[in-house]
Amino acid sequence: MRPSFGAMPTKDGVSFRLWAPGARRVDLLLDRRHAMQRRQDGWYVAEIAGLPVGSNYKFRIDDEIDVPDPASAFQPEDVFGPSEVIDHDSFAWRAQDWRGRPWEETVLIETHVGTFTATGTYRAMIDKLDHLTATGITALELMPLADFAGRRGWGYDGVLWYAPDDAYGRPEDLKTLIDEAHLRGLMVFLDVVYNHFGPEGNYLGRYAPTFFTDAHTPWGSTIDFRVPQVRAFAVENALSWLTDYRFDGLRLDAANHIMALPGEPSMLHDLSVAAGELAKATGRHIHLVLENGDNRASLLDAAQEPPNGKYRAQWNDDYHHVWHVLLTGELAGYYADYQTPRMDLARALASGFVYQGEISEFWGKKPRGEASGELPPTTFVNFLQNHDQIGNRPLGDRLESLASPQQIEAALAITLLAPMVPMLFQGEEWGSAAPFPFFCDFQGGLADAVRKGRKQEYAWAYEKYGDEVPDPLDPATMQSAVLDWTGRTPEQEARLALVRELLALRGKEIAPRLNGASFGDAAAADSGLLTARWRMGDGTTLSLTANLSDKDITYSSNAPGAPIWGGMTGDRLPPWSVIWHLGG
Repeated sequence: MRPSFGAMPTKDGVSFRLWAPGARRVDLLLDRRHAMQRRQDGWYVAEIAGLPVGSNYKFRIDDEIDVPDPASAFQPEDVFGPSEVIDHDSFAWRAQDWRGRPWEETVLIETHVGTFTATGTYRAMIDKLDHLTATGITALELMPLADFAGRRGWGYDGVLWYAPDDAYGRPEDLKTLIDEAHLRGLMVFLDVVYNHFGPEGNYLGRYAPTFFTDAHTPWGSTIDFRVPQVRAFAVENALSWLTDYRFDGLRLDAANHIMALPGEPSMLHDLSVAAGELAKATGRHIHLVLENGDNRASLLDAAQEPPNGKYRAQWNDDYHHVWHVLLTGELAGYYADYQTPRMDLARALASGFVYQGEISEFWGKKPRGEASGELPPTTFVNFLQNHDQIGNRPLGDRLESLASPQQIEAALAITLLAPMVPMLFQGEEWGSAAPFPFFCDFQGGLADAVRKGRKQEYAWAYEKYGDEVPDPLDPATMQSAVLDWTGRTPEQEARLALVRELLALRGKEIAPRLNGASFGDAAAADSGLLTARWRMGDGTTLSLTANLSDKDITYSSNAPGAPIWGGMTGDRLPPWSVIWHLGG
């Protein structure tokens, strides 16, 4: 099916389509100006014979402003430059037989292309793919790539959703990375942002004002997905990433800020259905994941294969927060909602979310979440660190500088073997201490506003640390986040060996039993003792026993089956020790 938006190569040339209901006239700018024909519902079209792939173009609106294509496939000169006609069908894929992997096999690593390697490109990442597979990672997740203003950024300020940012390479470079990953058995996921556009380089409000409502998210105007063309723009964008680039899955950022009306299918529903139809037509495994602060269990169904309105899983921020409080003692901001971290951790292990309808002080003293215990454990993506939880700290410091190695390794032993889907953040597998502070590349007044906003939000940090708080506009801030692959300390080598051992055990004993697994029970004691059990898909019981304290615990285990990880000397459970049993 021909996409509704953008420039499409044809056998005779190139076909252009722009939805601009607020424009009186639109011209296509090539070597000369071509008047576009206005059709129904605000569409403008032009068919240019003989135009080659690779041509650059812009649209001129009402003889007043020249803009890039909002569905541009590539911007060789950033968001203010011309768009380039790309022929996605011309790429020669090597992994022709790749159909993906079942969700139960997923072990994610979240990465930022620009800081994952010293070169900061798609192609440079290829050299590290063998490291990921040797570690036991099965899915590479990329932070957002939609073209954003400037050369540096996290990607959440994208304004051209269809164009992978040129700071990292060309579209064929991204396809080569994905192809090489598939050849190694690695899935590739992409983080996409459908809740707002970035503050610089977005012209939609000028010629398509009905794209937005009068409401606002924390980051910009609310997108009006009640408008059919607006909804199609997002759904077709998701399909473009899944088909043109062959991503295996998408993670939707801040879904709680995506507009939905009661009583009608939401854009989220339509996107899931469209992805499911693609999966059926191609025989591929396609996985859709949400970030959703509302903890809406009703949007989730890990077992729905292929997707048909629901989402495979959700990033479980609750799980991260209880661990962070337990390991650091920090209780500021949203951490204040987790005053009893061991008990909260037991709840997360026993039924998914911590907040399943309870009152959340941080979220406006309102009920938050829905009951989640009936969902499969694989509905939850659990992690100890990610870009948000590191990068939204004033110094961008990782858990390595906040907790002891013994504590972190206990947390990893639980997270990587529990029947939820685990996720690491780049370099976490070897205990990298590289910070991941917030960085961007805005200019002028917008840059000043970013600095001012950060100083207001983190006033206490600027008072405490002064000039140690990194300037988000300084190129050195992004540079500080670049992973150092040149050499690891003995301690880091030991951490990597531990993670590899844990993930090898997961691949052998846990993943094959996840299909059909269900939550069981968990309990935490004041002594630091944590126990949990799950019923696995083959009928066996997976059991966890851990001492999450700095003191020995006397304990007599009655877990069924043989230990597959860890062990005890007599009845003594040492500090921060973890034991897993499987059987029964």
